[in-house]
This record gives sequence, C-alpha cells and structure tokens, in this order.
Amino acid sequence: MSRPLARLGLTAARVSRPRVLLAPSTATRTFAASALRAAQPVPSGPKPDDYANGPSAIDKAAQLFFFTEIFRGMWITLEQFFRPPYTIMYPFEKGPLSPRFRGEHALRRYANGEERCIACKLCEAICPAQAITIESEARVDGSRRTTRYDIDMTKCIYCGFCQEACPVDAIVETGNFEYSTETREELLYNKEKLLANGDRAEAEIAANIQADHVSAAVPQQWRQRQRHPLTPQFYR
Repeated sequence: MSRPLARLGLTAARVSRPRVLLAPSTATRTFAASALRAAQPVPSGPKPDDYANGPSAIDKAAQLFFFTEIFRGMWITLEQFFRPPYTIMYPFEKGPLSPRFRGEHALRRYANGEERCIACKLCEAICPAQAITIESEARVDGSRRTTRYDIDMTKCIYCGFCQEACPVDAIVETGNFEYSTETREELLYNKEKLLANGDRAEAEIAANIQADHVSAAVPQQWRQRQRHPLTPQFYR
C-alpha cells in the first residue's frame, strides 16, 4: 500500500509503540529522597547543642523565684524618676513648629491693604479634595478680583498644594492648629474669614515664608532641636 500512497504524494502515519513505565528501583527512590531533603531549607532555630551554652537550671530558678526581671524594670523606673521630664504642660507650654507647618488657611493682603488674590483659580484646580470654590469678576482697570473664596475645611487634607500653586502667595497655611469647633458649619470658611485670619497672622506668615525660602534665616537653635526631639532642652 505504500507504493500507491507514494504515487499520490501521501505517506502512511507512523504508529508509535506504547511505552512501558517501569517501577523505579530502590536505589533510585533513595537518591530522589535524599535530593529532596537536601533541597529543603534548613531551619534557622537553635541547634540542640546550643542550649548547653545557655543559662543553667539554677539560674533560671533564681530568676523565677527572686523576680530579677521585676527589679530590673523598677531600676529603670527609678533612674527616670530623677531625670527632667520630657513632657510639656500643654496648652500652657508649646513645642516649636516648623516654618513649613500646614495649619489653618488664610488669605493675605499687600502692605497697602490690597488683596493679593488675582483670581487665577490655580488653587481651586489643583486641590485634590475639591475643597476650594472661587468666583470672580473683572475690575474697572481690567484686572480680576474674587467675589467668593470658600474653603470647606472638613474636606481639606492639608497637602499644601494650594499654597505652592499660588503665584502671589495669597493663600497660605498658618501655624495655627487650635481651631476646633462644635459645629460643622463653623468650618466652612468664606472670604471674610480667610482675610481675617491673614490680617491676624501676617507677621508670622511673612516670617515663615522668609525662613522657608532662605535657609540662612532658619535659626541654628531650631536645627539642633530637630536632631534631638526627646531631650528636655527641646522644649525650653
């Protein structure tokens, strides 16, 4: 039949013989088991011989019956008792704040009393929480001014993007963090509230901006306090 198929350009399919699976020998199984054990990770715990170098049974009994751990803890407590306290009496004493601290928002004015805000709405666009709402109108001289500047402080995440995006340093975040309220409506700031915050803290805001932009204006004492925040001199 191969000749007619060859004439037609066809070839007969080769029939493969079934393979017979032989059971592995004892030596093969032993080698596979040893290779598997060698591939497993070795536990990192102490070996049985290491316990001989540890504390003896008498030492363990002495620690158990004489409460040595308790006396060690009491000794540490006694050492700290005669050291100066690390805590401060808040709100009568307050720790230092960084010039970049982001607290309550405020709108600034120029020295002549003119509002700094030019209604560019960059702060409204960049706010990730969409907490700022601005409405503006054109002035007589062609410039723009804001007629509405609202900030929902309950949405604000204090990221500082509005302060960084403002080209004239109009919207800033002051160092005030003590403005808790009893109602939610009191945290809905309008333009008048923001301008009042700016008028009240203008000297502090200007000093913080100057210290932020000019590294030499940051006092050396503040840099030293940042290195050791848990020393008693940190709060003096």
